[in-house]
Amino acid sequence: MSEIAGQTGLRGTATAVVHESYAFACMRCGHGWEQSYAIEHHTDADGQEFVMYVADGRVVPSPLSRPTCHNCDGHVVRIMRAGQVSSVRSAAERQHRVAQAGPVEAPQVPGQAKEPHHWHLSDLLHPFHRRAS
Repeated sequence: MSEIAGQTGLRGTATAVVHESYAFACMRCGHGWEQSYAIEHHTDADGQEFVMYVADGRVVPSPLSRPTCHNCDGHVVRIMRAGQVSSVRSAAERQHRVAQAGPVEAPQVPGQAKEPHHWHLSDLLHPFHRRAS
């Protein structure tokens, strides 16, 4: 099937609509995001089938053909099943929460400055790496 993006006037003529969600991670800047799509299947006047990807009510290009990072416009993007980015973010938030009881901060060694944590792509993808067994 071929894809026709940006076409208007056909939205009500879909023969089938499939809903898919994907998670994306940019290999260039480490940005991660998720998006849901309605994939509309259509047939043109010549009987040829084509699909239209609809995200947030707009017809968009297929996210599988050449995904673009929303942060840096890079095109080296890893596509994963839905939920991957949100599960990593929630795990990272749980890991970095400060406990309500007990010491709030570890004592600092004189001469060592505490720097804020900077996220890297490896931090986002670490839970997905498989270990050889």
